[in-house]
Amino acid sequence: MFGTLRTLIAGADARAETHLRDVYAIELIDQKIRETEGQMRAAKATLASLIQRTRSEERLLAALDARIATLTQRATEALKAERQDMATEAATAIAEMENERTLRRATIDRLEAQTTRLRTSVERGHRRVIDLKQGAVTARAIRAEQKIQARLNTTLGGVSAADEAQELIDRVIGRDDPLEQAQILGEINAGLDQSGLDDRMAAAGFGPATKTTAADVLARLTK
Repeated sequence: MFGTLRTLIAGADARAETHLRDVYAIELIDQKIRETEGQMRAAKATLASLIQRTRSEERLLAALDARIATLTQRATEALKAERQDMATEAATAIAEMENERTLRRATIDRLEAQTTRLRTSVERGHRRVIDLKQGAVTARAIRAEQKIQARLNTTLGGVSAADEAQELIDRVIGRDDPLEQAQILGEINAGLDQSGLDDRMAAAGFGPATKTTAADVLARLTK
């Protein structure tokens, strides 16, 4: 039982979260884009730091190469002058600097590899942000259209209101004419009380007319 309740609660929470994500989709999109842009700024700062460190190592390596070249020249001249002591001291310094040069070159190679990977990630991330912003523009346009359509449906009251209006029109138009109905009732009543029998028989030519007609008036005037 408790397992079923947990499942139902979890399902309700999931539906509520889905509803919230639908309602606030545009706000969530903007927030995620801002988070992505924040990550991109951090990545760019790291990339700038790597490039700066690489350039610093390259400058130190260039200075080291120049120093080695100078000491090598001096050691050569000391040997020619048979100053073994000074030549040995220079050779020791050159050996240390060459070892340092090897380490610095390895450091530069490592930094350049890291810079290349990070630069690729930054470029990919930059294109991704552009795509996200374009998608956000499309999402806003669609949401605006949905809101306009919703307001239009509310204003018109939907299809059911139109159907109801048409039904009322049909009822008014299709209603019986009360004047015609009164005439028909008069005819029916006349037939029931025989008050119209003399008129009908006179009109059929049986007996004198009960009413003066236009033909009677014209016949009298022509005499």
